[in-house]
Amino acid sequence: RSLMPRTLDSQITVEKTPSYFVTKEAPRRIFNMSRDTKLIVVVRNPVTRAISDYTQTLSKKPDIPTFEGLSFRNRSLGLVDTSWNAIRIGMYAVHLESWLQYFPLSQIHFVSGEKLITDPAGEMGKVQDFLGIKRVITDKHFYFNKTKGFPCLKKLESSSLPRCLGKSKGRTHVQIDPEVIEQLRDFYRPYNIKFYETVGQDFRWE
Repeated sequence: RSLMPRTLDSQITVEKTPSYFVTKEAPRRIFNMSRDTKLIVVVRNPVTRAISDYTQTLSKKPDIPTFEGLSFRNRSLGLVDTSWNAIRIGMYAVHLESWLQYFPLSQIHFVSGEKLITDPAGEMGKVQDFLGIKRVITDKHFYFNKTKGFPCLKKLESSSLPRCLGKSKGRTHVQIDPEVIEQLRDFYRPYNIKFYETVGQDFRWE
């Protein structure tokens, strides 16, 4: 709490760290700090997420093994290596269990990573509703950047440049064998179904 900026009663403090969702100690620590904390989790198709994760790592470490090599303990048997972070993070149902031990679903909002690209204003509208604040951010605040392939946020009240993804984001994903993608879809399917059922939302990752 001491690391958070001071805020007025009329303000909301937001802190963003992607690794919180998959860190076992995080739910208990946040609960002990403030059990009224509202949680926002952005999720996307776990196969796409893993490929994106690998693409990001590859740009920094070009000599790492292939995606296929890291994804499987034994590909011919279809044994996926769940110890590899890029794979494990996408097992959303597993990680969610830790959070539900401390927080009710009513305090957790799930954002579709896919819809955040195709309908950013719609997804941000739901976030604002979840936080109990006025819908200030609308479709007027976004435009699609064809170079990045993602929407950018523009501030209507100022002449400053739009806020877009950083240089390290929006890279073209490496090409992966379609059979590998199919194997990973099969692996994630039961986790996805359990996740959909738990949160009451179908993200249509098939």
